[in-house]
Amino acid sequence: MIAVIKGDIVNSRIIANQNKWLTPLKKLFNKFGRSPKRWEIVWGDFFQIEISDPPEALRAALEIKALIKSIDLKKIDKKSSPIDVRMAIGIGDKEYSGRRISESNGTAFVFSGEKFEKLKKEKSTLALQTPWEEFNEEMNLCLKLASVFMDKWTISSGELIKFILQNKNATQEEIGEFLGIKQNSVSGRWNRANASEVLELLKFYEDRLFRRLI
Repeated sequence: MIAVIKGDIVNSRIIANQNKWLTPLKKLFNKFGRSPKRWEIVWGDFFQIEISDPPEALRAALEIKALIKSIDLKKIDKKSSPIDVRMAIGIGDKEYSGRRISESNGTAFVFSGEKFEKLKKEKSTLALQTPWEEFNEEMNLCLKLASVFMDKWTISSGELIKFILQNKNATQEEIGEFLGIKQNSVSGRWNRANASEVLELLKFYEDRLFRRLI
């Protein structure tokens, strides 16, 4: 089984300098493999990524969310609106591997596409679809509740979450050094970003999914 993430950037069309978010996003996507076989960005703001290890799919989605939230558009355009990202994770089989990810197919691609089409109607920015209905209901409730604070991440919150997701064993001293703040200020930023809840959500997802995949 694999995971597929489909998403788009909210408010991207009204941003003058697209490269401000597009360049770091492409750099992040390169972690997951080469384009266009493993990922693609089309129509300027729509993307699709294949994650070979399904338990890593939510971490990848949260990295993308944190990256987008950490981008300070005000430095280049004071009139720019905040940007966000909508994403749907599909977990299932891959039945055909094309030269481009858009040519590949299987239930993982179908599930991510079906769920992505429902995001606006469900007023959600992050959701998933798998073959297991009970798992879907459980995780989508968790994701909807977590989105209450994740959608409100500030630039500093995004920077913190992005770092801890990419550096699982980082100490407070290392976090402070990366963010350029004193070590005793890390805990305040950590709490404002709900970092503990994010890590608990990831563990919950991974544990529940592993049970299904065994």
